[in-house]
Amino acid sequence: MPEHCRHERGHITDSRFYGDRYATAASRHIFCDICRKQRWLDIEAALALTQGELGVIPAEVAEQIAAVADLDHVDLDQVQAETERSGHSLIGLLRALETACGPTAGQFIHFGATTQDIQDTGQSLEARDVLDTLSPALDDIIRSLTETAGRHSRTIGLGRTHAQPALPMAFGLKVASWLDELLRHRERVTRLRAHTPTAQLFGGAGTMASFDGRGRATLERFAERLGLVVPDLGWHVARDRVTEFVSTLAMITGTLARMADEIRTLSRPEFGEVEEAWRTGKVGSSTMPHKRNPERCEQIVALSRLAAAQAGLALTAMVGDHERDARSLRLEWACVPDVSHYCLAAAEIATEVVTGLIVHPDRLAVNVETVTGQVMSERVMFALGEHIGKQQAHEYVYQLMQEAHSRDLPVRKLAASDPMITDRFTDAEQERLFEPASYLGESPELTMRVVERARATVS
Repeated sequence: MPEHCRHERGHITDSRFYGDRYATAASRHIFCDICRKQRWLDIEAALALTQGELGVIPAEVAEQIAAVADLDHVDLDQVQAETERSGHSLIGLLRALETACGPTAGQFIHFGATTQDIQDTGQSLEARDVLDTLSPALDDIIRSLTETAGRHSRTIGLGRTHAQPALPMAFGLKVASWLDELLRHRERVTRLRAHTPTAQLFGGAGTMASFDGRGRATLERFAERLGLVVPDLGWHVARDRVTEFVSTLAMITGTLARMADEIRTLSRPEFGEVEEAWRTGKVGSSTMPHKRNPERCEQIVALSRLAAAQAGLALTAMVGDHERDARSLRLEWACVPDVSHYCLAAAEIATEVVTGLIVHPDRLAVNVETVTGQVMSERVMFALGEHIGKQQAHEYVYQLMQEAHSRDLPVRKLAASDPMITDRFTDAEQERLFEPASYLGESPELTMRVVERARATVS
């Protein structure tokens, strides 16, 4: 090992140099290894206090357990040594807490609970904190996109399908598509927040036998104390809530990547329609000083691919044996933090991108004008179809477009010398047939429908 090696953690989210593009300060705090131990102690304290209220354990003992259930009273070296010696993920912490509580109170910690009760409850608290962090981030992005979509609800742009020119459209409609999708994600997050952060307190096999008939009452007060949902049954092997959480975060990151990749593509010089905000001091290349790379957009796409991989892991974790199976939990300990890091990082970066997004209406208009003959083919077809029928008009316009392409001639010029067109349309009518700005369809109205909904939803 190099002498200067300090044995830093090697996961990309913890990287001193690159981690801020894969995680956020909030996500690191939520999934901090030490914070997780404190969270488990908080849960043990909540359990003891609840049982003290119900007379399951002596009230004064419960107060004593709660008073010392703090890492300031626990020897973390002892926790690590016991964890390694026992090979058990919680015993080390429980024994250290027992030592801190003393011989009498220490006998009442973790009373009736099983390890996964504590750890699943802790993961629910983590999921709750992630959703509480994600919600305002999504709202910030939605507000910014709402403003951009509204401002460009009538700005002419080029609609593309299969990477080729399709039809003229309002640029705001493109942005509204992102906005509409994010509004659905906002609803998903709200639903998740209502049912995913769920308490777990059902004992070794989900029967509550160890609570001596007071299991339901204990669970309800325990969940209320922690601010968690009360489930009807234990979910030691029913991992659908966790999978839904992971999948939803992966979907949100995917939507942010769709936006980012479109911005990245449209920022190419041959398009030049939008660009990321730039600041002096950023470097695009170590060898080409001119480069202004859309690095933030690229990073969001990378994060979405990493997030998508976690959804697959969560799905495999749904298959567990019998009434409890540690394999699911151990997969989730990896994929739940990772998808949370990636999603929150993508949201943070996306906020930078959309709030600083530069739109170039002049280039949008030029790019439409360049392919006017092509993108007005639909309008020409429908207008001609009123005279000869839609299917025949399609065949005629198809041949016209192919000839213009083969001969490298402007479609408008070729049509102006064709009797099929000149015999049926005046010069003024022909001019209108090839006028992109008058063929935006309902783009402005469709855009503003989403904009108004967003304004009503996110103030």
